[in-house]
Amino acid sequence: MKTESMNCRLGCGACCIAPSISSPIPGMPNGKKAGERCIQLDERNLCKLFGDESRPKVCSDFSATFDVCGSTNAQALALITELEELT
Repeated sequence: MKTESMNCRLGCGACCIAPSISSPIPGMPNGKKAGERCIQLDERNLCKLFGDESRPKVCSDFSATFDVCGSTNAQALALITELEELT
């Protein structure tokens, strides 16, 4: 698999759905469970907090890579779900 960085695919949202997030998120003070859609993900699968200082650090620190995000949105969801299950 390729490990180089890539630009996020707008409307993917896999990193906002597949992993559990233990950090508080505005509107989700206890974070979120794996597979649970983040409340801050809009109907177009875009983060409502992108660029906002209230966005959790764990979200801001995430960088898309081909080995995590694959070539399609469906592949990203499957890969991140698998990584979540392995950890």
